[in-house]
Amino acid sequence: MLHSTSVPTEQAWLSLCVVIAAAIAFLLKVAIALNTFGTNDVISFYQFAQSLSEHGLEQTYRTNIAFNHPPLVAHYLDVIFEVSRKSSIEENGITFPFLLRLPGIVADFVVVCALLVFRQGEPRLRIPIWALFLLAVSPVSLMVSGFHGNTDPIMVMFLVLAACQCVRNHPFWCGIFFALSCQIKIVPLLCLPVFLFFWLQRRSLLLFLLPLALTTIVLWSEPLFHYPFAYAKNVFGYGSFWGMWGITYWLRQSGWSEFSRASFYDLSAAQNLTVSFLKLTIIAAVIVLAWRRRKMTSESALFASLAYTWVIFFVLSPGIGTQYLVWAAPFILTLSSQFYAAFTAGSSLFLFFFYNTISRGLPWYGGISNGDFKIDWTPWSIWPWAILVVGTVLLWKQSRRDDPSLRLLSLAAVRD
Repeated sequence: MLHSTSVPTEQAWLSLCVVIAAAIAFLLKVAIALNTFGTNDVISFYQFAQSLSEHGLEQTYRTNIAFNHPPLVAHYLDVIFEVSRKSSIEENGITFPFLLRLPGIVADFVVVCALLVFRQGEPRLRIPIWALFLLAVSPVSLMVSGFHGNTDPIMVMFLVLAACQCVRNHPFWCGIFFALSCQIKIVPLLCLPVFLFFWLQRRSLLLFLLPLALTTIVLWSEPLFHYPFAYAKNVFGYGSFWGMWGITYWLRQSGWSEFSRASFYDLSAAQNLTVSFLKLTIIAAVIVLAWRRRKMTSESALFASLAYTWVIFFVLSPGIGTQYLVWAAPFILTLSSQFYAAFTAGSSLFLFFFYNTISRGLPWYGGISNGDFKIDWTPWSIWPWAILVVGTVLLWKQSRRDDPSLRLLSLAAVRD
């Protein structure tokens, strides 16, 4: 009897340790955000906010191609721009750079708590407690949420909450949270096939699509009904930076003149063709993945499908932003804790040398990323990318051992 009650007590203490670790990380990120400026993304967001305040949303979309954020982000920028202009608040350190990073810091804490709740509840996610502890104190989140200055952690939070609703079989709330993730950045649409086929298989597709569509229409109503082309051009037309990551990095290193330009504009025909091919391959691979895994029923299957989606994206992507490395973390964690630990280590190395280079050494206050530094930090991007490639191969071999009939190029459904 004593033994049976000691296990829940031990689990409760371990869970409390994770929450405490997440709380400490939260306070540390707040301290960093209060005492640093961040990267040049903060400057960009401030300029967006200034344009929104002076010219409005429509004019900002029409005149600034770099503003590729949905309206919900624009409204938040409007608010914090006005709040930060009050001198009394400025004196307390509540500046625009801090307010920009605060929601992401909160989002990190929410993600840890959400996964912890689902790990303990029914149905359960099989996540080792040490892996959750690592997520709580992740150096990647510390650098991205505390220092960088962008909205990526908020997007991840809503996507995690949407996945949690799949585990609990709540299509309505899944649609709401997925829609909200797309209000932060448009990239979660890459994961849409996973959710569509998941709910289609369970005959709840309409219950997912209705709240998703209504939420999206309401929050996108202004640009959709008044200036849809300017909105679509900015938000859906965003490209990546060639030559800094993965396949395009190695092509740039090849010495071929057609692949030598490191930029996101004025690319050669060969570069544009490669980018288009990689993007189409990512989309096709995700659709096939989602279709094949639609019949899997284990609690972690949906999270694993999203993990594979992000792995496909990062392995094949023509380019990334350094802050993107928080996208896959909580999903890879549910797929394989060892894979997550290795990916976190590689990403931490890359991010440290990136931020240390653009900040011109410790202590970091502000970092400006430009062409002069690329030769110093880009080789470190090999580490997280290579870990993703190796991890994918190892997971595939393990899957083949578990099911020898499994084929890579097939549309046959995969079952638990």
